[in-house]
Formats: sequence, C-alpha cells, structure tokens
Amino acid sequence: MTDMPKTDAEWRVKLDPEQFRVLRQGDTERAFTGKYWDTKTKGTYRCAGCGAELFSSDTKFESGSGWPSFYEPTDPDTIDEEEDRSFGMVRTEIKCSNCGGHLGHVFEDGPDPTGLRYCVNSASLELDPESEG
Repeated sequence: MTDMPKTDAEWRVKLDPEQFRVLRQGDTERAFTGKYWDTKTKGTYRCAGCGAELFSSDTKFESGSGWPSFYEPTDPDTIDEEEDRSFGMVRTEIKCSNCGGHLGHVFEDGPDPTGLRYCVNSASLELDPESEG
C-alpha cells in the first residue's frame, strides 16, 4: 500500500475538497451527481484515499439510488462496518479498512447472491479500468 497521510493537513494535500469532505469527514455527495453512479466501465474500484482494492465492476448494479452500488467487496477484510446513528436513523457505515476513509453505507436490500447493497460515494472511489486487449 501507499504511504498513508495521517494529519488533516496531509489529507487535504492528497485529496480534492469533495474527497476530503466525504472520506475524512463522513459527508455524502448528492445523489446522481458522482462520477461513477452510472458508469458501466469494467475494472476495479479502489479507495480514493489509499488505493486499496474495494470493489469489482462485476459486482456493480443499478440500484436506482443515485450512488454506485455493489453487492459485495472484492475481499470482506477491505471494508470495516460501524453503526451510524446520524440523521435520526440507524445504518451501517462502511469504511476502508486500510485508511479509515468513509465510503458510504451497506443495506440489506441488494440483489442475489448476497442480498446486500454497498452504497458508495463516487468521491471515495477511483476506477482502475480493465485494459483492453
């Protein structure tokens, strides 16, 4: 993995303002505005903070939510889950287990085979497209 910035100042240098708000402050981008919500490009989705591999395009699906949605991570150990009681709701927040960056939330209304919907902010992700050839 990469050398991990630790201070807010170091994160602000590495990330653009929206990525910082989402990954480091737990913010959420508006639905249907992120760069990956309707992307069909094949490849690997990595954490925008540290580059850790999180999701494959093979598990991405159209949820209608306005955020990129996946039914499972590439490896369950790459995602940490925490209870989130903000906004008067009880949800399960998902974070990158490598750098602790806020990714989004996981819900139990996804498709088979897992029944899960990992609802992720585009600002938390970087797509590493499959090479053609």
